[in-house]
Amino acid sequence: MPADNRNKTTIMTLNRHKQEGEKTVLVTAYDYPQSTIAEKAGVDCILVGDSAGMTTHGFKTTIPVTMDHMIMHSEAVSKGSTNAFLIGDMPYMSYQSSNELAVENAGRFIRAGMDSVKVEGDMTDRIKAIADSGIIVMSHLGLTPHTRAKLGGYKVQGKSAESAEIILKQALDLQNAGCSFLLLEAMPTEPAGMIANELNIPVYGIGAGNKVDGQLVILHDLVGLFWEFKSKFVKRYCEAGQMMENALKDYYSEVKNQEFPSKDHFYEIKEEELEKLLADSSWKYEKDRVENLAEPKHSVTPKTSTNS
Repeated sequence: MPADNRNKTTIMTLNRHKQEGEKTVLVTAYDYPQSTIAEKAGVDCILVGDSAGMTTHGFKTTIPVTMDHMIMHSEAVSKGSTNAFLIGDMPYMSYQSSNELAVENAGRFIRAGMDSVKVEGDMTDRIKAIADSGIIVMSHLGLTPHTRAKLGGYKVQGKSAESAEIILKQALDLQNAGCSFLLLEAMPTEPAGMIANELNIPVYGIGAGNKVDGQLVILHDLVGLFWEFKSKFVKRYCEAGQMMENALKDYYSEVKNQEFPSKDHFYEIKEEELEKLLADSSWKYEKDRVENLAEPKHSVTPKTSTNS
């Protein structure tokens, strides 16, 4: 519902979506302008993803992303969004080593303005600890980038009956541990849909077909601002990167050709104030040398003194 008068999305809203069969719309954002645009578009949830490492910082993977990176992005996103449900993505090694570390870092996201956190993998102990601390947590199964080496790279998961059943069991265990919603990444449509049907909590997909309870996309993939690679499940809705490049080329050309700025972009000085300035003998004035500027007044250069 792209409208200014909608209510704040909560976990109860997301549960109602699942019960009523309404698809939930999720997108990533990493800064204030992006979250403001997502808010105006009416998206239900914004994930401040550790994909910021690749889309914003130029890292080759998400592994170098730190808690400090993520808190900075979370604070910026929270300032641009009033109604979307905000999810902070816990980066690599911010939760793996202990329950205490997981809870502490999850709390940092909440203080930064997030409504919940996301944790990758079959981390039932960590999920339970975070949930028991009163923080809403999303789990993430299927292709989990933090453990991509263990999975053999960025490969589709759940393609066999055996592997799909393993993911289903993990999902049920995480639900029982206290996770409030689940993200499935890079899975065939049918197994992902079966998991969504089996679980009571909302199950969303990123490259997991259309039978789950909602969809997440990376904003930069959606609008054409990421060029390193394009996953099969990505749909480009516009080419914002090309639009920006074209705009910068136009700007470059107009500055070089002295077409920008034009009179429409000038600040004016009152005529009487200009006369006072012209009467000041400490300045030397010349007629404007650029005839194609719209009615230029004067150009001003400091008078160079020859006195020592």
